[in-house]
Amino acid sequence: MPSLAVLGLLAGCGRTPTTPVSLGDLSTRTITYALVDIDSLESPDAAGSHRFTVTLSQADDGCTRLVDGVTATFNGQPMKLEPGGVSDSGGRETCDPTRAWFDFDPAVWDSEPIEDARIFFQGQDGSRSLSLIVQSAKAKRHFTFQGAGTGATLRQGQTYTYRWEPVEETPDTVNASLLREGGRAPGTLQLTQDGSNVSFTLPQATPVANHLLTLSGSLPGLALECVGVAGCEGTIFHSTDFQVAVAP
Repeated sequence: MPSLAVLGLLAGCGRTPTTPVSLGDLSTRTITYALVDIDSLESPDAAGSHRFTVTLSQADDGCTRLVDGVTATFNGQPMKLEPGGVSDSGGRETCDPTRAWFDFDPAVWDSEPIEDARIFFQGQDGSRSLSLIVQSAKAKRHFTFQGAGTGATLRQGQTYTYRWEPVEETPDTVNASLLREGGRAPGTLQLTQDGSNVSFTLPQATPVANHLLTLSGSLPGLALECVGVAGCEGTIFHSTDFQVAVAP
């Protein structure tokens, strides 16, 4: 007779069951949302570089999958929905969360007014039992150069200022890096922040060459409405690349 340990191993073999859940079963879950807005010069069309994502927390026990027929929208436009459940990744089983995302056109958002982001999950019967509204999330973010000229040339030892827009927002954290053309590792610039303005002094030892300047910042998204789940929290992130020439 096999031992109890062996029986336990045999019982653990095979695919982990996935439990189907409806929108009404999500009242104890939480939502994490993220707006990613990356203006990259090297890979401007990279997948996910302009995306709003909503992710449901995992169940306390077992692995769940959202029932068929559920749809998600972002300000009335369809979102890509992954219902979650058990999947095989790298030869082992993983429990994928339920998530939905919307890839936005930055040029379109840049020409449209700022709006709240309204995310609704709707069941097959037409009911909306899960909703999220994030204040002023539908907006194209920018870092803009403040000063004379275009900022295409930066001089050693000089101080430069950039502004986060929309100016009504104040990022919690801002970072800046400078990567020399043909270089492998970017250098970090020391920043000072005054509201939506950030400034740095270009180090005197910065090589005279073309560089890629990257400014990035983030702030919490304010959830005005969070219905159907236990809680909602998320982050707005933006980064901008600038091609600059460093001069003495």
